[in-house]
Amino acid sequence: MWLEEALPAHSPRPEVMIENSIPVLECLDIEKSFGATSVLKRARLTVKTGEIHALLGGNGAGKSTLIRIVSGSIPADGGSVRVAGATDFQQSSIAVVFQELALLPHLTVAENIDLPNRKNGFAPAGGRKPYEAAFNALSQIDGVLAGTVLGTLVADLDLHQRQLVEIARALASGARLILLDEPTANLTFGESERLFAIMRRLARSGISLVIVSHRMNEIRAIADVCTILRDGKTVVDRKPMASIDDEQIVEAMGQKQLTEAEQAKAGPTASRRPAQRVTNATRLALAHGAIRVAAASGDILGLAGAPAGPGTLLDHLTGVRPSSEWEIMRDGRPLRFASPSQAVRAGIGYVTGDRANKGILSSLPILDNIVAATRVARRRLFASAEEVGAASRSLDRLSIKASSIDAMPSSLSGGTQQKLLLARWLDDLPDILVLEEPTRGVDIGTKRDIYDIVRQAAASGAIVVWWSTEFAELAAVCNSVISFDLSGRPVEVLEEGYITEVTLAKATGMAA
Repeated sequence: MWLEEALPAHSPRPEVMIENSIPVLECLDIEKSFGATSVLKRARLTVKTGEIHALLGGNGAGKSTLIRIVSGSIPADGGSVRVAGATDFQQSSIAVVFQELALLPHLTVAENIDLPNRKNGFAPAGGRKPYEAAFNALSQIDGVLAGTVLGTLVADLDLHQRQLVEIARALASGARLILLDEPTANLTFGESERLFAIMRRLARSGISLVIVSHRMNEIRAIADVCTILRDGKTVVDRKPMASIDDEQIVEAMGQKQLTEAEQAKAGPTASRRPAQRVTNATRLALAHGAIRVAAASGDILGLAGAPAGPGTLLDHLTGVRPSSEWEIMRDGRPLRFASPSQAVRAGIGYVTGDRANKGILSSLPILDNIVAATRVARRRLFASAEEVGAASRSLDRLSIKASSIDAMPSSLSGGTQQKLLLARWLDDLPDILVLEEPTRGVDIGTKRDIYDIVRQAAASGAIVVWWSTEFAELAAVCNSVISFDLSGRPVEVLEEGYITEVTLAKATGMAA
């Protein structure tokens, strides 16, 4: 796989150096339940000083819950957490970059980065020192961004930029233990490489890092050892990466022994095109200068590249904001909406990978999350009996394990919540289904489920527009792909037969 070959080889420090170092974190027999659901069952995690430790497991295995316990955001029901040997550990020695970002949108970038260093959160920020510290931290990741956004409100940043700010805040906190939950989910290839270089430098200085990632090539590139959780239990404890292969990791996680690319291509619905064209097909035409693309019902059109370019096109398609650069026609008529709700009523569906901020309605039960799109399209306030039944069938169809449709989304794992967002569109299929990083932060098995759901939607008559920074999945599922360069300009259209990780990397410049 191109991405695996291109990532810099990581030469872990000798095992004896790490194993003889002092444990900076010991989680012993941790237990945690939410209501009747037992999430962690005597789970264990030990991290040594100066190591990069991969915490692995499928969605729902308990990884994020364990991280939240270590960070002090929730208490454990049983067991103990020790930092540097003390059970009354200092929270200031730990920094966490959560998968669902925790920045304050009404504060500037510099103020957000400086927050961990402020003794009084209500005191007004001022002076040059916070800005200098923020600049130094963000410069380690992206010097250009550091020079342009320190005074910008976080609310005005895109998801990709917010991810970088969150990581910079952890770096600026002075922590001795940094836990990163899917830190590269919204980073380009080059940014991921720079982050890994920073992580190695921090480890050499004695800082310990725990990384959660579902991308096996990343784990191979960066981690010294791994711990694997399955159903809330530790099934692999501190195994050196050099002594465990990918099949053993996947098997320990409880997944089928297939690579991610094989998962994408496997299954009875793997054909990219439906066996027959849909009658009364919707036709979509996009033009941007010399770039022209046509798609029809049953097609999956990919978008490859850093967020700037794909984001502009997706915003136009979903009614967030119009674009003067793109000419978009549906069935020969201009496609332009004044609002997202207008786009929904016109048959445009949207699924985001930023489920916490743009997707899941966290204060409403699962039922309301599933029927949200129908309510907008049909201007209804309450779910009908028919919709309640359809919601229950959707849970069964997508193998979403929930106690009931009245349960809250917080009771579901991140990957299951992502499937919940797709469930909104399955009973009332839109003409065009727009997907923005729909597999962000989900495990291999859930990715395969999402691939199948999307292929079925296309086979049933939808045009799917899919943006992803994972070239393997675009190569596996798309009929054509628009490639954007690092400045956000569309530069090339790759057609079926020519879509590979190598061609996408060359076209987007994301290997630079």
